[in-house]
Amino acid sequence: MPVPDKRVTIDDVVAEVRDGMTIGIGGWGSRRKPMALVRALLRSPVKDLTVVSYGGPDVGLLCRAGKVRHTVCAFVSLDSIALEPHFRNARQSGAVTNTELDEGMMLLGLQAAAWRVPFLPSRVGLGSSVTTLDPALRTVTSPYADGEELLAIPAIELDVALIHMNRGDVGGSGQYLGPDPYFDDLFCGAAKRRFMSVERIVDTDRLLDEGPPQSLLISRLMVDGVVETPNGAHFTSCAPDYERDEAFQAQYAATARGDEAWHGFRAKYLDGDETAYQEAIR
Repeated sequence: MPVPDKRVTIDDVVAEVRDGMTIGIGGWGSRRKPMALVRALLRSPVKDLTVVSYGGPDVGLLCRAGKVRHTVCAFVSLDSIALEPHFRNARQSGAVTNTELDEGMMLLGLQAAAWRVPFLPSRVGLGSSVTTLDPALRTVTSPYADGEELLAIPAIELDVALIHMNRGDVGGSGQYLGPDPYFDDLFCGAAKRRFMSVERIVDTDRLLDEGPPQSLLISRLMVDGVVETPNGAHFTSCAPDYERDEAFQAQYAATARGDEAWHGFRAKYLDGDETAYQEAIR
């Protein structure tokens, strides 16, 4: 049976995103983020997004560009820079609202959506400030003999998921080659539409040339479109293909100090298409 061809362009992906949607972005902090797709969102007219992410510069860039109304995050960090500065500015100014979740709560929320159940019970979050910060959270009582009170983690349902992998085939199978799968599979499972960018598209029978079977994290059943975007996670890391561009990240972080720095950075790196971006960073 032939592998279906799900190749699309960056513009095709962005055309799926509408004002007010909830989008999930894979990766972790400043690691293996689908930055080529994020940069395309910056150039689009879309606005009022809710962004769900183990956040990094994806969240900061979208907030600074005025695309975000609300965030759902366990953290927003550049890893080597502890707090994403554009996200911090957006929160301090009140430009975006935020749902604060423990990392485990966010995992369970995505898992609940992927399993198509309204919530998952957990001890995670009990006794912490998250229930005070979000009084909409509810508890449930175990129906078994223990009768334990548990926190009901609501499903985090996504309209669109965007992820980045090291390798993929035309059918949408995705492979990570770095040290961690993160939760890209859960983002895809929780979403109505799922798009994956990859460093390189390879033949399906070559997917195991660089990694073991367990590195095939993303099933083609979980993907609606795949985009080949070499260096597409820059400036985040995409090991082993490349590490984080620390010098560029520091340059980006410095733009949070004022409008002039940001507008100069945006004009140089972000206003053109992805080809122009890749040429500008050489």
